[in-house]
Amino acid sequence: MAVDQLGIAGSSMPSSGGEPLGCVVSIRGSQASVGLPAPPSGGAGQAAVTVGRFLGIRSGKSLLIGVVTEVGVHALAREHGYRATALLDLVGEIKEHGTALAHFQRGVSEYPAIGDEVALIGPRELRLVFNISGGAAIDIGNLQQDSTIGAYIDVNEMLSKHFAVLGTTGVGKSSGVVLILQEVLRARPDLRIFVLDAHNEYGRSFGDRALLLNPRNLKLPFWLFNFEEMVDVFFGGRPGLEDEVDILAEVIPLAKTSYLRHRGSATVKKIDPKTSGYTVDTPVPYRLADLVTLLDERMGKLENRSSRMTYHRLITRIEAIGHDPRFAFMFENANVGGDTMGEVLAQLFRLPPNGKPMTVMQLAGFPSEVVDAVVSVICRMAFDFGLWSDGAAPMLFVCEEAHRYASADRSIGFGPTRRSISRIAKEGRKYGIFIGLVSQRPAELDATILSQCSTLFAMRMTNDRDQALVRSAVTDTATNLLAFLPSLGTREVFAFGEGVALPTRLKFRQLPPHLLPKSDVVGAASEDFVAAINPDFIASVLERWRGATTNQRANMEDGSTVDAEAAPLQPANTPDPNRFRILKKPFGDAAQPDQPAGSPSRWPAK
Repeated sequence: MAVDQLGIAGSSMPSSGGEPLGCVVSIRGSQASVGLPAPPSGGAGQAAVTVGRFLGIRSGKSLLIGVVTEVGVHALAREHGYRATALLDLVGEIKEHGTALAHFQRGVSEYPAIGDEVALIGPRELRLVFNISGGAAIDIGNLQQDSTIGAYIDVNEMLSKHFAVLGTTGVGKSSGVVLILQEVLRARPDLRIFVLDAHNEYGRSFGDRALLLNPRNLKLPFWLFNFEEMVDVFFGGRPGLEDEVDILAEVIPLAKTSYLRHRGSATVKKIDPKTSGYTVDTPVPYRLADLVTLLDERMGKLENRSSRMTYHRLITRIEAIGHDPRFAFMFENANVGGDTMGEVLAQLFRLPPNGKPMTVMQLAGFPSEVVDAVVSVICRMAFDFGLWSDGAAPMLFVCEEAHRYASADRSIGFGPTRRSISRIAKEGRKYGIFIGLVSQRPAELDATILSQCSTLFAMRMTNDRDQALVRSAVTDTATNLLAFLPSLGTREVFAFGEGVALPTRLKFRQLPPHLLPKSDVVGAASEDFVAAINPDFIASVLERWRGATTNQRANMEDGSTVDAEAAPLQPANTPDPNRFRILKKPFGDAAQPDQPAGSPSRWPAK
């Protein structure tokens, strides 16, 4: 926006009534105290001086811009003839004010002197201050001080240095996030956006521009999980037993080599599993069937009953999780088609976008025991893809309910998930991976991760701990504005940081009703829902409830459980169906199983 379009050139000292409102009475660092004299009869000058207003102080050729953070009546001021005093936080200055070269810059290079006149700045100065020119500027609403002036964000500054949207429930936080993301999509068509939707509320907000992923259509093979994530899955989100974890660390690399030998050429089959170079974290395919076979073979060679039980418990644990239909997105047909890592990455991160540059991961339908591990593997793969592609596909990773995955309390949550998010926050910008944090409880969010967000959108908060953490994360001089967070209205927000011209109070633009975030479950019932409740309704709920944890393939009419598509991938050497009988045998006979090694497997084809 050009200066002459704003009418700045040749403007005089602005004020609401054409006269100065007061003068500077003291200076301390980045703050100035302004004495406000009693208005003349019928005047209303001081009535306009209130918290959040911007005032201008003439200093040489510059017009210093300050925001009012406190207004009060002090005895000392009254002794000098002032009716009240206002405390200003100096946030920037308009250089060459009153000329065609007028421009705004943050910071103060020329401090005012005692007695300098102070006045309200007018719309022309406000437009000059909040003018963010360039194609990367997005409009998200309007200034609270003047509703005719748009609230602009520098999207490149906001993304490259990360951002956070913080506020309590019911203040318009989710709709603000939707508005920001919609504008980001328009300004940065090259960007991919991945949203972790904790409550399945963003599905309707982006229409056909977003791919919705949930347990029904997601294929995230278990072998993409690293060792810590896999242990978390096998042990249901609880710490793993040391003996069993040590066994897994030894056997998983062998299972990866076994799969490679099974699928490879004659040369590959000669590879010694112990020297293949695979580690527990190498993202290559392997099968649970091979893993169970290797564990079974080791168990059969043991003579100590206690050691056998350790293997028995581990095998039972693996088979139980692999047969659980809730985990079908990880284990069902995980190895059909071989190495599908490229296809998984293309689906998750929209490469190419094919008209849908955004992915919304609806987490509410996933088993609670593995949500943290799923978030961990996706965050880790996003960072690693950016790292190994040299930032070729820039991506914004938006984490709703961020305090759940990156808690300030290190004893809460899953450590690898926190580390994955922290890694993006600290290093992601180098590789084109940016992060946006959304939280209603900032006090529970890891302060180190939040400190990496250089643009903050702070909405209404009433909790003192939440306000204190946000205050510690804000580096702007106008942190005193945070004291007014409890009084903000719905959709109102204080914006701080690199993405905005000045710390300011603004209001998010209202979204159309059909784009407002809304849970897929809450509110789905009709007004006469209670009247429809009857035994048949309860029976249908129970059927769905039980069906969610029932393996339907095991209940086919002909009794068959074989997946014909996966049959060619069955290993030649499968576990003995009676292998657990050796747990009851005398120690001396443990090394001679009752059945040959080639007996049919209990493990269904995947």
